[in-house]
Amino acid sequence: MKNILLTISYDGTEFCGWQRQPEQRSVQGEVERALSQVCGQPIQINGTSRTDAGVHAYGQRASFAADFRIPVEKIPVAANGLLAASGKDRGRNHGGDVVILKAQEMPEDFHARFSAKGKKYTYRITNSEKAEPFLRNYRYHIYKPMNIEAMKQAASFVAGMHDFKCFQAAGGKVMESTVRTVYGIRVSEVGDDIRLEIIGDGFLYNMVRIIAGTLADVGLGRKQPEEMKAIIAGKDRRKAGHTAPPQGLYLSEVFFEKDRLLEAAAAIEPQED
Repeated sequence: MKNILLTISYDGTEFCGWQRQPEQRSVQGEVERALSQVCGQPIQINGTSRTDAGVHAYGQRASFAADFRIPVEKIPVAANGLLAASGKDRGRNHGGDVVILKAQEMPEDFHARFSAKGKKYTYRITNSEKAEPFLRNYRYHIYKPMNIEAMKQAASFVAGMHDFKCFQAAGGKVMESTVRTVYGIRVSEVGDDIRLEIIGDGFLYNMVRIIAGTLADVGLGRKQPEEMKAIIAGKDRRKAGHTAPPQGLYLSEVFFEKDRLLEAAAAIEPQED
């Protein structure tokens, strides 16, 4: 029995989300269908993050255990051919919108979800008076000018260990604890592109999108940067900002080693002027 870890990238636009759903197209379902053909048996994968409809991933991770003949390193090539063919069947000449980047064998007790030490998410906003139609599925477009320095100041209050109940949307799994640690957070700007990067040991349902929406409200002057401290301390979802739309959110990386998590967090910490 081999225990396999996959690294998966996908465009979430046409998916109902990561998780398999009856009569709906999911990332998990597409990958399982391809792997089942490649391995010659039914395959079920366990993903680290259950991303919502419209959310994208640069580095989703998933694992499965099975006996099969194909060399592990050949799994991506074989599965990606089937995934691309599925995309063409749906009328996309460019092929599939999900790709397996890597497959590697792991120890027997490894699990993509339970072995994870943390994740990095990126949220991207286009701040411009003019709409960009080609980015409509990949950015949150805000037309009014935003105060980036105010957003940076507000973001600094998110770092550390807090009870983040204020950033949890209704409808998700009921958690035993809403305390999480944000190891690193950065707001940066390049031209019209505003980017939020955040690394934590775990995230509540819609937590990153609500943080992004709250920071957007700060950038638009609807909230003051210092209010972020009271919002977190109040543990009241109604006090936080709006939930930013899904298309701006990307699962960037999953960490299975604490040292790598801390290294990545240090890399996005703002530098002193």
